[in-house]
Amino acid sequence: MITCTFENGKKASLRHVVVHAIMENDGKLLLVKRAPELSEGGKWSLPSGFLDRDETVSEAVLRELREETGWDGAVTSLFIIKSDPNRPHEDRQNVSFHFLVTPLKKVGGHDSESTAVAWMDISGLPPLNALAFDHGEAVALYLKHRANPIPLPVML
Repeated sequence: MITCTFENGKKASLRHVVVHAIMENDGKLLLVKRAPELSEGGKWSLPSGFLDRDETVSEAVLRELREETGWDGAVTSLFIIKSDPNRPHEDRQNVSFHFLVTPLKKVGGHDSESTAVAWMDISGLPPLNALAFDHGEAVALYLKHRANPIPLPVML
């Protein structure tokens, strides 16, 4: 939670804004293994992170993708807006924007927040409930959408 003081002097706990990239190429999803010192360290996750000041959510997802994977991409669509305050495995409440991203090119390596980056065959993904945070829920919904497209974005 973020504690803010408003103009009237009252304080409030506010939620973080996070972004997630769902990127598929040739039947494989791009996942990152989180560094051990991070929350949910050692687990696979979608490339993701916090919105920085003075950037849009679509700019943020492409920045996080590049930082964590070394890939450039293009946002195809907003997939999910998730505002459920009951995020598993931590007490931070986030509002998350999940984007479908098309891979463009590999431009570098991953940063220190990731210990591995892998294109994982959709038929051989880790158990979705073993992914960090609530990323397994997003991947499960993406797989359903992939098989039978639903109107986007999904609001949860």
